Amino acid sequence: MYFDSFADFLAMGGHGIYVWLSYGLMTALLALLILGSRWHQRRWLREQHRQAVRQQARRPADSPEPGRAPDNRN
Repeated sequence: MYFDSFADFLAMGGHGIYVWLSYGLMTALLALLILGSRWHQRRWLREQHRQAVRQQARRPADSPEPGRAPDNRN
């Protein structure tokens, strides 16, 4: 597309407000999606770490890990 000036480019033939508003809204929503996903991932990882620490603290030192057979070599 050819525009005579930068102001004409921004005006987009009278439709500039809709064009730039849609670009701005899309950028803001994409940024919120990315930041929200990272926040939820960090929260989930922290919760998984806390749960692993709690399970490790509850397990006696001489008991086998879950899913492993006890070592009965005497």
